[in-house]
Amino acid sequence: MGGVPLHLTKVAFGCDSIDYLRGRLALRAAHGPTAFLTTRYLPKRHEEIAAEGGEGGSLFWIIKHQLVGRSPILRFGEAEGGRVAIHLAPELILVQPRPKRAHQGWRYLEGKDAPVDLGSGDMASLPPELAGKLAELGIV
Repeated sequence: MGGVPLHLTKVAFGCDSIDYLRGRLALRAAHGPTAFLTTRYLPKRHEEIAAEGGEGGSLFWIIKHQLVGRSPILRFGEAEGGRVAIHLAPELILVQPRPKRAHQGWRYLEGKDAPVDLGSGDMASLPPELAGKLAELGIV
């Protein structure tokens, strides 16, 4: 397969900050080695996303109309009620904020279009909306 991984985007529903999302991921992972969320349908391109033993895709989180962070997708599995579980690494890796319209469910994000990871510098502590405005202006 190789190449650039495929990703998903999803609104971090009910989260108004990066810290709240981090806490939610930690709570979801409290009962096992992964965090997970459920969805109605298995992505048709799931094999491109969860690459076994290689560099797989991530779930990019949207907060306040900005892509702000990502959680690596480990695998897809079964959940209660015929739903699909998306198993995530319980970490939140901050990315260079990028405007992204809210949507229901998940959407594909091609690897070439994904925002780059942020280091541990000053941008990581900015509110998503401010970091997004700075990115729009080309300052960061």
